[in-house]
Amino acid sequence: MNHRITVCTSCRRKGTETRPGFELIERLRNALLAADDTMPETFDVSGVACMAGCDRPCTIAYHGTSKASCLFGDIDPETDVDDLVAFAKQYAYLGDGWCSSVDRPGKLRKSTLARIPAAGSALEDQKARAS
Repeated sequence: MNHRITVCTSCRRKGTETRPGFELIERLRNALLAADDTMPETFDVSGVACMAGCDRPCTIAYHGTSKASCLFGDIDPETDVDDLVAFAKQYAYLGDGWCSSVDRPGKLRKSTLARIPAAGSALEDQKARAS
């Protein structure tokens, strides 16, 4: 399975010029490497210029082949990395990427911005409703 984590590199904390995305990418990569023995899958971590979560910086998304994507906001690179790694472990086991907010670790229970269905499943649901 191919898993990816995307971090917004444009987000700024209100009233500052600080862009925490770059720090989050570095901390998250290091934490995932350190947790490698307990990770069921590998995750590529990369940045992107904008994910339109400007009011809730820093934003981060989890993606997997044929899985729903999850977008979170209000992420702090200094305090939220453990929750992000815990969710990566959880997300790797989710066959379709769907989980309830109460099942997510720590801060991620309340910082969800979007859950986007996998492209194939959205088309299948649409076809099922049309027939």
